[in-house]
Amino acid sequence: MNGKQKRYLRGLAHSLKPLLQIGKSGLSEPFLKELEASLDRHELLKVKVLEEAPEDKKSCAAQLDGWQGIAVVQSMGKTLTLYRPHPDEPVIQLP
Repeated sequence: MNGKQKRYLRGLAHSLKPLLQIGKSGLSEPFLKELEASLDRHELLKVKVLEEAPEDKKSCAAQLDGWQGIAVVQSMGKTLTLYRPHPDEPVIQLP
């Protein structure tokens, strides 16, 4: 993913609120399943990393980037913006 595409996705994600939170259980199996389901529905979403999470924001981003085709578009504050196109019918058309 190039810089122009990431910039476009950041613009789309600006008004979004975080849908998921990484809490004290970290990147557990139930969280990852919910993340996959949410990305299938929305393609672009924000995830908030809470204070009690065992991993920090950078390590969560490193683990999620590339996993199951997920791209970390932005990391700002305690929030990660994630993107994965729908496998069959993508809604977001990248420039």
